[in-house]
Amino acid sequence: SIIAFMLMGYSPVLSVFWATVAAFATSFLHRDCAMFSYDLFRGREPLVKGIFQSKFFKALEAGSVSVLNVATICAGAGIIVGVVTLTGLGLKFSAIIIDYAGGSLLLTAIYTSLIVWIVGLAVPVTASYIICAVIAAPALIKLGVPDFAAHMFIFYYAVLSEVSPPTALSPFAAAAITGGDPYKTTLQSWKYTMPAFLVPFMFVLDPSGIGLLLTGSIKTLGEADWGSIALVTGTAALGIAALAGGVQGWALRRTTWVEQGMLIVAGLALVYPKALFDAIGIALVAFVLVLQFLRRDTAAAKA
Repeated sequence: SIIAFMLMGYSPVLSVFWATVAAFATSFLHRDCAMFSYDLFRGREPLVKGIFQSKFFKALEAGSVSVLNVATICAGAGIIVGVVTLTGLGLKFSAIIIDYAGGSLLLTAIYTSLIVWIVGLAVPVTASYIICAVIAAPALIKLGVPDFAAHMFIFYYAVLSEVSPPTALSPFAAAAITGGDPYKTTLQSWKYTMPAFLVPFMFVLDPSGIGLLLTGSIKTLGEADWGSIALVTGTAALGIAALAGGVQGWALRRTTWVEQGMLIVAGLALVYPKALFDAIGIALVAFVLVLQFLRRDTAAAKA
């Protein structure tokens, strides 16, 4: 419902508010989900007991406790953001990034992703996003990247920092629960999520790639070039699949080192938003699949 309200043009704050109201109202559609017991409305339950023992009161209690962690993180991040803003460090930092990148959007995006990754090693996702939105997003925006695409790029990498070595908080927590080796778990999770590290580049490098994001209203979605969006989505999906196959060493069957390298190159080429690179990537993927298909037929004939 939050997405539905945002598509109707509501601000994020109002979208969350009305989504909460909608969730409260729809809870009464079923007895087990109702925020207040049906017996309370029928007079079969004391008023005070019905209120203080209701799901509504428990939800308020749980929400109040949960918001403490978020408030603490935001307060700490707010101090850093305030210092960066008041000293002008954010603008200087973005100028440094662009200068080192030589005005190249690709290099700027790579440097920005590294910055978010480094910040994410030390702080939680929320704080990482807030800090990097101030110090890194302006560099992307100055090079013509829309605000929402730049912020989505940063948020995406802030989330991925949870599975990025060497800290990798999520795999370490999973290893502690399952009793596995934390470093092997981290390496394996990083291999599984590696293709996801390329997805944010589709948001900032290709004008059609921004159509993959929520643009703010139904009107802008209606005006989008869906043909280009479909092409970008298809090539990106094929690129991610090729990269995953190359990293894991498997396509139709186990790959050779040469096939593995070809799949990785194909994955990188397909994600880069140029027709020539897309053609090279598709050709490499097709070549690997043909090789594996022929090798399978040869093995079957020998059997």
